[in-house]
Amino acid sequence: MAGCDGSSEHQPIEDKEAFRQSLLEKALNDDTRKAGNEFLANNLKQPGVQVTASGLQYRIITDATGAKPARDQIVEVQYQGRRVDGGIFDATAEGKSIKFPLNQVIDGWREGLSMMSVGSEWELFIPADLAYGARSPSVDIPANSTIIFTVKLLGISDAGAQE
Repeated sequence: MAGCDGSSEHQPIEDKEAFRQSLLEKALNDDTRKAGNEFLANNLKQPGVQVTASGLQYRIITDATGAKPARDQIVEVQYQGRRVDGGIFDATAEGKSIKFPLNQVIDGWREGLSMMSVGSEWELFIPADLAYGARSPSVDIPANSTIIFTVKLLGISDAGAQE
């Protein structure tokens, strides 16, 4: 039997599988966002957790009074990234650090690090909309994930500075 557009009502198996996969991903992502929102609601009740107007939550582990980075500067950090289920998806190697431009990271990092002073260590609880949103940057971070970073700010430098 043909459809109104003259096509067969039977879709190729590949199309059905792709459609089913997209529905599965949508369901997973809705569950992922829901789990993140529940985590953030409960996390806000924890001692020392603060929240910004954007929804970024943070907890100061070690405070410092050093300089704070501007968005156009290079930051040097040590970090560990986790999902709300506790699974680690990224981290600097033990005893190592990484440098990158602050204006080239996710919004939650940019906001959190710009409030930190050199020498401080914070835990950032980043809602999906301040992280990767509806896109999945890797198999370890589903789309719409709330993510958590423990970040130690070791230094800042100007973007044009030579090392």
